[in-house]
Amino acid sequence: MIDSILRDLRQPEYIHVLINPLPIYGLAMGLLGLIVAFFLRSRRAQIVTLIIVMVSAASAWPVYEFGEQAENPVISMADADGQAWLAEHKDRAEDLIYFFYGLALLSAAAIAAPMKWPKTSTSLLVSVILVGAITLGCGGYIAYAGGKIRHREFRNVPPPPKKPDHEH
Repeated sequence: MIDSILRDLRQPEYIHVLINPLPIYGLAMGLLGLIVAFFLRSRRAQIVTLIIVMVSAASAWPVYEFGEQAENPVISMADADGQAWLAEHKDRAEDLIYFFYGLALLSAAAIAAPMKWPKTSTSLLVSVILVGAITLGCGGYIAYAGGKIRHREFRNVPPPPKKPDHEH
């Protein structure tokens, strides 16, 4: 059993599937907590939830990296429609990963800046909530295509058309 688990942990496709909920579920929970903390006007709660948002957004980086490493093994496992969804998933991730990075940096700023400039707190919190909501939407958009790669039961629309190689 331990050997099986250790073997799985050496496969980038397994790690990608294992950690890919973090940027979405963690971000959703962090934003929900941040909204509550905002209305409670509790700076301590705001800091805790900003850390959750920051870590969740930053977790998109290893998800992305393991996804890149998993591309070839997954292509070989996927049918033609799954390969089309994989290409779409990859394109979406490449285009939208920067929202996650920006949100992680904005969250860090919302933690640090009010220590020196207290009046920035409210505007930074509102910015994190708004950018966080947009980023959460981006994560859902990326995941929508990713879920269709190997799960035929989720394919209720045709696969995206194949793009010419020069667009990748």
